Amino acid sequence: MIAPLRLFFITALAMIAFAANSVLGRLGLVETEIGAGSFALIRLLSGAVVLAALCLAQSRRMAGSLAGGVALLVYAVFFSYAYIALPAGTGAIILFAMVQITMLGWGLFHGERLSIWQWTGFVVAIAALIWLMSPGLEAPPLPAAVMMALAGIGWGAYSLLGRGSADPTAATTGNFIWASLLAAPLISITWLVTPEPIPARDGIALAIASGAITSGLGYVIWYHALKDLSATRAGIAQLSVPAIAALGGVVFLAEPITVRFALATSAILGGVAFAVLTAAPGSRKAKP
Repeated sequence: MIAPLRLFFITALAMIAFAANSVLGRLGLVETEIGAGSFALIRLLSGAVVLAALCLAQSRRMAGSLAGGVALLVYAVFFSYAYIALPAGTGAIILFAMVQITMLGWGLFHGERLSIWQWTGFVVAIAALIWLMSPGLEAPPLPAAVMMALAGIGWGAYSLLGRGSADPTAATTGNFIWASLLAAPLISITWLVTPEPIPARDGIALAIASGAITSGLGYVIWYHALKDLSATRAGIAQLSVPAIAALGGVVFLAEPITVRFALATSAILGGVAFAVLTAAPGSRKAKP
């Protein structure tokens, strides 16, 4: 059992790491000479190396699956290509919303029942996301927004595949290895169709930081915290990620926060909070 203060700091560190992925991705793809395919490949490879080293040091047997590797690859590739055009905060809110919508939608498809509050939150989140992505002076570029939505679906599928894993760190390691093996030939083909510049050292450094630190080690920290977090607290913690990413975009990239983004984000996070944190019919609320 982790002491409450330590649990708070570990959880906060994990959320900062997840938000930093958006900032690092945007920094690398906009401020340095590195292509989206190169960024995704280096990110996956560096994450696989660090996680494999961690498993070997702890004498853990690496797990994972091909399906998990495919889902992780979909997330990483579309994430990188989306951040060529999306601000860090906007990308994070689209990603986060689609992860939750994917998981809720999967539950509905398999017969889970929602309360009236959950349905209300689900509909509000989807409507606000559609409004954020709809044409307008303050709307994000639609192709990039769609790619980030696909990244969110990939991450949602990855999360669904990983539910109930006996050893999340070992499973994540195997999935990163699978994704890296799949990414190498796929991204090589995209380079032939759409050539990319030779990655600059600062771009490589940002991709390695995203893969090895804020992704690989970030997931390990999060899984460590999850052991002592209720479902409610875990859901509340994840609501902070888009806000932290938006703040990082302002500080490190001088990105403005528009009225449309602020209103849509508030509606999306509020809707997701109702949908994820409210008890379903016939179930008991998670203990605080």
